[in-house]
Parts: sequence; C-alpha cells; structure tokens
Amino acid sequence: MCYNSYNMTNFDDEKQKKQLEDLYKKEEEELVASLAESKYKLPYIDLYQVSIDNEALRAIPEKDAMEMNVAPFKLFGKNIFIAVRSPSENLFGTLKDIAERINLTPVFYMASNASLHKVWERYKEISMAESSKIGGLDISLEVLRETTKKINHIQDIEKLIIEALEGNKIHKISRLLEIILAGAIAIKASDIHIEPEKDRGRLRLRLDGVLMDINFFGLDIYRLLNSRIKLLSGMKLSSKIAQDGRFNIIEGEEEINIRTSLIPGAYGESIVMRILDPKSIQLDFEELGIEPYLFEIVKNEIVKPNGLILVTGPTGSGKTTTLYAFLRKIYSTEINIITIEDPVEYHLPGITQTQINLAKGYSFSEGLHSALRQDPDVIMVGEIRDSDTASIAVQSALTGHMVFSTLHTNNAAGVIPRLIDLGVNPKIMVSALSISMAQRLVRKLCNSCKVENTPNEEETKIINEILNGMKEEGKDLSKYLQKYNIKEGEAFKIFKATGCEKCNSTGFSGRIGIFEAIKTNEAIEKIIPDNPSEREIKKVAKTQGILSMRQDGIVKILNGTTSLEEVASVVDLKEE
Repeated sequence: MCYNSYNMTNFDDEKQKKQLEDLYKKEEEELVASLAESKYKLPYIDLYQVSIDNEALRAIPEKDAMEMNVAPFKLFGKNIFIAVRSPSENLFGTLKDIAERINLTPVFYMASNASLHKVWERYKEISMAESSKIGGLDISLEVLRETTKKINHIQDIEKLIIEALEGNKIHKISRLLEIILAGAIAIKASDIHIEPEKDRGRLRLRLDGVLMDINFFGLDIYRLLNSRIKLLSGMKLSSKIAQDGRFNIIEGEEEINIRTSLIPGAYGESIVMRILDPKSIQLDFEELGIEPYLFEIVKNEIVKPNGLILVTGPTGSGKTTTLYAFLRKIYSTEINIITIEDPVEYHLPGITQTQINLAKGYSFSEGLHSALRQDPDVIMVGEIRDSDTASIAVQSALTGHMVFSTLHTNNAAGVIPRLIDLGVNPKIMVSALSISMAQRLVRKLCNSCKVENTPNEEETKIINEILNGMKEEGKDLSKYLQKYNIKEGEAFKIFKATGCEKCNSTGFSGRIGIFEAIKTNEAIEKIIPDNPSEREIKKVAKTQGILSMRQDGIVKILNGTTSLEEVASVVDLKEE
C-alpha cells in the first residue's frame, strides 16, 4: 500500500508541475498580448500555434536572432514576418536594414519569451543537407563546378551574369553568386570587388594584379549579394562597422579559401573577396623568374644550416609566394620547418604552420618564442613588424636556425637601415643577415598575341642607359644579350601587348617576378657598423655582379617576357 501511495504521490507531483508550467505560460502569453495591444500597438502572436518557415530562419542567422531577441517565422511574397519580445525604435531600425538588404519588407509581431525560444530551437532542426559546404546557403557545389567549366574568358562571365539577372527572382542571387565565384576561379582572378555607387552596384575582378570592370547592376541586387556574402562569411548582418570573414569552396580535390573584407562607405559597404587558391601559389623555386647568377646565389643560401634571409617589397609583390617556394625547395623529412603567418593563406604538406592571434596575445614575436621551443631547423616568419620580432629573428639565425621573413622596404638596400631602425645591433646583424632580396611583380606578355615592336627614341635612350650602366659596373652584358640573340650595339626589338581571346583581350597572361639582392659579403660587413645609408649600401653592392630590379626588368623586356610599360609601372627606370 505504501508503495502504491508513493507512486500516486509522485504522479500527482509531476502532473501538478505540468499544470503550473501551463499556467505560467498562459499568464505570460496574456500579459504579452495585453502589452502588445495597449502599449506597443503591435499584433500579438503565439508561435506555438503557427508553422515556422525554414526560409525565414535562413534570412536572419541564429546568432543575430538571439542577440536581438527576435524570431523570424514566415516569408510571404516580399514580406518577412518577425516576432519581437522587447519592441524599440533601434531594434525596428536594425531589422528594417537587414530586411532591405535581402530585398524584403519586415512585418512585426510581439511574442513571449517562450515563443521565441520555440523558434530558436528550430534552427537546430534545419538539415545540414539543405546547406552547402561553403557556408549555409543554397549554393550548389555541383553547379559551381559546372559553371567553372563553361567559363574560358571574361566575356563568358559577363554573358552568364546577364542571363542570371534576367532569370527567376527567387534563385537569382544564388545563381549570380555562383557565376561570380566560378568566374573568378576559372580565369584565375585573385580578388573579387563588389562596390556600391550612387545609383548602381559595380563588380570588378583583379586579374594579374589589375582590376577589370565586369558588370554593373542595380542597388537592389547589390544589397541581396551583400547579405548573402555576409551569411556565407559568418558576419553579422546588422553590423555597421568593418568586418572580416571567410568561407571555403571545395573545387575538385582542392579546398579554395575565400577571405572576405567589408568596410562601410558613402553608399554602402565595399566588399572584397580574396581568392586563396593553392594552385596559384604552387610555383617551384625555378619558376620564380630569378636570373641565373642570382638564382645560384639564393639556391646556395637557402640550404645553409643557419642565417637570415629577408624578402622585401610592397603588399601584393609576391613575397609570400617566394618564401613558400623556398620552403618547398628545401623541404625534407629530415628537417623541422615551422611557419608563423598572418593568416595562414596556403597549407604546405609536411610543414607546421601557425597563425598569429593578436586578440589572444599570440603575435609574431610570441610565435617565434614558441617555435624555438619546438626544435626547429627552419623558421618562416610572415613579417617582421617590430623590434622584438626583429631581435628574436636575428638571435635565432645566430643560434643555428635558418630564418626566412619579409620586411617592408622599397629595395634590397633598405633592409639594413630598417633593421637598425628596429633596434637590431649592427655588429650582431653582420653575422646573422645572409641575403636581402627585393621584388616586384609584372604581367607576362601573352605568347599568343604579343608583337615585335621597335622602341621609340625615349624608350631606346632608357634601355641604352641601363645597359651602359651594367657595363660600367663590370657586369658581363654579353651573357644576357647573347642569350636573347641580341648583338651588342645593334638596334634591338621589344614586344608590346595586343590582346586575344586566350588572354581575355588584355595582352598579358600570368605574372613574373623582378628581383634584386644584396649578399652580406665582406664589403657589406665592413660598412654595416657605421649605420650606412641606402645610397652607400647600393654603391658597395654594385661590385657583387647581381642585377638591380631596373636591370632585371630590362633583361626581361629584351627577352620578350614583359613590356617596357609593365616594368616602368613598378620600377623607376630613370633612377640613377
């Protein structure tokens, strides 16, 4: 009897608890319904009694919905129905902005906290199969691959975009984004720019370092693309400040990383998507474009057991590609290679790659400290930015490690003064610094359409001055001129771009490096303790027999690799 009585009591307690929960819910719903009508003049809704639309949930991500204390529950025509718990003008303003970006009009309801939680639970029920691998949107990877196959040049992208903009509005933006991504990958663009102007949106792709207009479209299309890209990249829809994000695309057996940056402007947010395609950086050491004499010097230096090799140049000059080529050249299972990068742009098999995180105190200098505790043979530091990193890099080179890194200077001669500015002791630097390299990138002439051209008087003067300077420095001019079938003293030919279908009518296809370097030999070692100027370093370095960037540029012009205009765009050819 006691046992039965206990069971009955227990049953009654559970029932009573359920009754109390129902009562509390009923009271809350009644209170919210009353406030909605009397205070806020909003329609009340009990979300337990309605069907929740998954498409509405996708319009506002779970994180944003919970932060704002709202719940999207229905899409109908151009309207998105949103329940709120605590109405305010700021909240309505934010939600209107979000809705406008996805070309919708918000319709507001007031609901209880329990109702909101019911909707939030539905986020977890959205099948992962309904989301693509590249970011939770309805972008088909299969379609993306098929689209890539259809695109051979820029005109194909333009044609497909026009077709997409004329298509079904429901799927228009998904299709447009597929074409933009597939097109950029197909023509090997490095960046996608989507920018709002006063009365239109603008799409540009950066091909071989040059931005090219692809298409213009209405601001309504821009706003839809903006929201889709934010969702893909894991950004906040409602944010009004600069944001960074990223997503991945699986292309065949390769994973392509898309790094997204948004900054607010006069007419909206400017969007830039950097395409980090592993195939684009997989250049071998031999493919960099380093002239033979310097090539042998660098090849010998990078395999040494210790030293500091610095590559310098502006942003976008190919420094990371060069360092990666060094690492691939020297890689073996017998050595331990560690990199510290910001960010890790491309993954190298067999190499330990770490990424700095300033928010968590993991800087380049801290990364270097950590790397040295991992028994490394070779360390690559993405960039030397401060005195601490510079000091540790130099000390590491002195204690039996090979260190590769980059520095921001205009030329190779600027490396030594820059290190001294960062507080490196010149006497210590002498023993650590092996070689300083500077580089620029120029576009290569398309072999299918480049044409021979006789240089004009001004061009001839520039080329001859540089060739004469090479002779005065004791450089063997004949080994460069004979190689390219040019006899000293005779009129020479250069090549110019024309444009064809194979090069997207640009006249260029791909890029190549222009290099210069200064080896820390005995002559350089003697002047370092005196804190020499760039001019003094250049004067001493001329005896090393290594071409300067302007000389290397002229050699590549005479070789027909690039044009005089290209070299002049990155190097001052009139420099003394």
